[in-house]
Formats: sequence, structure tokens, C-alpha cells
Amino acid sequence: MVRGWRIFWVPAGRSVESKRLPVLGGWDGLAEDEERAGVRPGTPILLSPDCQIDGRLARFLVRSSFARLEQETKRNYATDYCVFFDFLWRRDKNWDEAGPDDLWDFEDWRTRSLSNPRRVGGARWNRGLAALGRLYSWAVKQGYVSASPIETREAIGRHGQAVEVPAARAKDARSSDVRWLTPRMFRRWVDVGLRGYSAHGVPAAAWGGRMEDRNSAFANLLFSSGLRLTEAASLLSLEVPQSEVGHRRYYSGRLAPVVTKSKRARTFYMAAPVVGEIEAYCDAGRSRVIRRAQRQGRYDVLPRMRLVTSVSGHRMKVLHWRDRDGMLGETALARASVEERAILFTEGPEGPEPLWLWLNESGLPFRPASWEGVFRTATERSAKTLSGEKGDAPFCTPHMCRHSFALYMLVALHHAMDVRLGLTPKERRDFRLLYGDPWRMVQDLLGHADVETTRRIYLAPVSDLQLHSLISSPAPGSGAPEGGAADDVSWILARLAAETGTIQDLIDDEAVL
Repeated sequence: MVRGWRIFWVPAGRSVESKRLPVLGGWDGLAEDEERAGVRPGTPILLSPDCQIDGRLARFLVRSSFARLEQETKRNYATDYCVFFDFLWRRDKNWDEAGPDDLWDFEDWRTRSLSNPRRVGGARWNRGLAALGRLYSWAVKQGYVSASPIETREAIGRHGQAVEVPAARAKDARSSDVRWLTPRMFRRWVDVGLRGYSAHGVPAAAWGGRMEDRNSAFANLLFSSGLRLTEAASLLSLEVPQSEVGHRRYYSGRLAPVVTKSKRARTFYMAAPVVGEIEAYCDAGRSRVIRRAQRQGRYDVLPRMRLVTSVSGHRMKVLHWRDRDGMLGETALARASVEERAILFTEGPEGPEPLWLWLNESGLPFRPASWEGVFRTATERSAKTLSGEKGDAPFCTPHMCRHSFALYMLVALHHAMDVRLGLTPKERRDFRLLYGDPWRMVQDLLGHADVETTRRIYLAPVSDLQLHSLISSPAPGSGAPEGGAADDVSWILARLAAETGTIQDLIDDEAVL
């Protein structure tokens, strides 16, 4: 069987030498050569089916605008390159021999052809097209190809100006696989998929899952806060708010601008039970893997470590550190990249401890991309455990938590404004002038630059419905509901789920876990 294009990633704390790729040649001074060439942890290396590395592609990956992309975007784009290069390879062509006909044939195969068992929708196609556009635009400027295979057409931009856009860009860019979960459906997915519960809602005797306290705490953080995967996965322990004595429903934290998609600092909120769940994980599972790593000497052999000796500042924290060579330095917390966060440690009672919040079983940082596998495995277990049960088994991805958070907050904010506060039309207008309408509140919570993104993608289930009429209709038995407003919001979400078919929810006569 002919192997296709493959991706190798330079891991944190080690050079690509650890991969021992035979095509790279000699190994003396490799780390120094990689540093001079710009090959850093998180850099992808593309290997062709005949086990060759194209120096031009390598230069693109480390010396172009590609190198400044977010790690998750790099991962997605590198995958898109491999898919297109494989398509060309089957035509006996290399990536630099692609023409417009190849691109159009690829578009047909990728999105419509029955010969492709993994066809993609408009949004996924447009992402791949953007990835190819970045590569071939750079290759043309460098003189590696005479022309880009991506044909363009003229379109009208957002502000009325004429802009060039790819002619093959899909118009049906709304992702068809966007789904939402109600809170009760999400709780069932967590219980069954991450915590090993049976279909009857009790712990299964045969459950042998590992790190379930970490996994459930992370999933609940995403669902409670609406954080993006990388934003939540790269949190440091000192960035998590600490619980306080007294009744508080939500705690606030601050995201460093360098880890956000918009590169702007943002306040996020997490429910009080989630804060307690994270603290329980830190006291139990996290402490256990750290102690084991210390006993095994794992931290002593790490080639890269910055031991934080002190933290100064209050609102704008600065981390003062010392590396293995004794060099002293400092990093503003707001400027600590995901790569640097993975090598930050602090001195604990029994030796160095990672500042990275979420750790794997070896006591090392659990990388953002690894969470996709955790969610996938949980969904598979949920489907297997609930097979034959009434209703569909819940499925969830990290980004679905963000979608679901947005939907819940929109309904809750509308409900609070239109029902709970009992505002008159004039009072509602004044309230919106002071605090903004619910759409913009959700936009701020998500960190979107454009409210239309919030409306068009994240909150599509309610964009075409009369949400106001749903909110104004009292929930059955709402004269004295047990859960108060929370019960009303759950009822509204259940109605939306029944009407749209895109929101996962328990069926009405099923027990709520």
C-alpha cells in the first residue's frame, strides 16, 4: 500500500532529532541547525510518500506567515496540504505542478464525488482553500511556481470595495455539522462518556477510566465559560480563580491576549461548581501525577525548563524565572505564549511542578490537540453504553461546548430581560443602552470581533425563530417552579430542541440526570 504525505511535529522540549527521520542526514549539531533555521517546537514537517522532505515546503513552514499562525490553525492547514498533495500524487504530480484544472477537480472530489467517502461541507472546503491560497501565494512570490492554481474573481467587500476572492470558494459556508447540547444532555454525556456511568445513571462497576477528574473538570469548564479549546487548555494554575467562602454563582478570570484568537485580553466567567471541580482535580489527580513524575525524575531530564522564582504585579503579572543554565529572565503573563507556558515550572514542596494546569499521566502538559481524542473516546463510549436506550446517545466536541454555552446564555439573558426583570419597553430600551442587548453580551463573552459571527454560526438555532414568543410563554407549572428561572430556561431550550432538530436534548419523558 502506498503511503501518502505525512506530518511530523517538532515536540516541545525536544528537537526533531527524536523522530530519527533517515532523510534528514547527519545529527551532529542538529539542535543548533534547527534553531538557526527557525524550526521550533510545534513546527510541522511534511514528508512525501517517497520519504523526502522538500526544502521549499520546509522553508514555507518556518519562514513565512505560516509560522505565525496559531498552533491549531497550523495543524488544520498542514492536514489540508497533505490531502491536496495526496490528490496530486495520485496524478503523478508534485505540489509545485498543480494547475487550475487540478484545483477544480480536487474541489469536486473533496465536496461532491461519490468516490470520496469523506466529503466535506462548505466551511471545511473554504478552510482548505485558504490554506492552499497562503501556500501558493508565497510560492509565486518566491519564484517556486509561475502561477497559483487558485483562480480568483472580483467581489464586493464588507465596506463596498472591490476585492479578489477565490473563484472556488463555497457559498454554503455554514458548517453542516454544528450542533448544540442542552445542559441536561451535556451532563449525561459527561457522566456516561467521561465518568463511566451506566445507562441508568450510576457508576459502572467495570469502569476503568483514567484521569476522569481532569477530563470532567475540563469539559465542564468549556461548557460553563465558552472558552475556545486552546484558551482553556493552556491555562496556568495561577490563572484559575480560587473559590471563596460565601455564595457566589460565578467567578471571573482573565485570558492573556497572546492565547486568544483575537489577540485581545478577555474576561471569562466560570460557574462556582466548576471552580470547585478544578480545585478537587488539583488536590487529587494533578498532585498524584506530579509526585509520581518527581519520584521518577521526569522533570530533571527535561532539556527546557523555566523555573518561576517570583511573580510581581497585580493586574499585570510578570513572571521572573531562571532556566537550566542559570540565565535569569522575566515574561509578562500576558505575553506568555502557549509554547512558553509548557516549560514554566514553580518550586513545590518536593521539587519542580508545572504551572500548566492540565497534565497527562506522566505529569507533563496535556497538549490542546490531545483533548480532541478525549472527547472522541467519550462520545464512542456514550454511543456504546446507551445503544438501545430511548433517544439518541449524546455526542460532543470541544467546540460544541462553546456553541452550547452561547445558546444557553442568549436564552438566559433574553429571559432575564424580558421576563424576570419585568421591564417595560422603555426600561428595556434603557437597560440595553446601558449594558447592551443580549446578542452583544454573548458576543463579548465569546470574544467575537463581529456580532454577525455570533448570530450566523453560533446561534443559528434561534436566528429564524420567534424567540420572544417562546420566552413570553410561561413554562408548564411555572407559577411556582422548583428551580425558578433555571427551570424556565430549560423549558425554552427543550422547545427549541424540539423545533430545530439541531440541539441535542433528552426526550421529555426521560429522567433528567
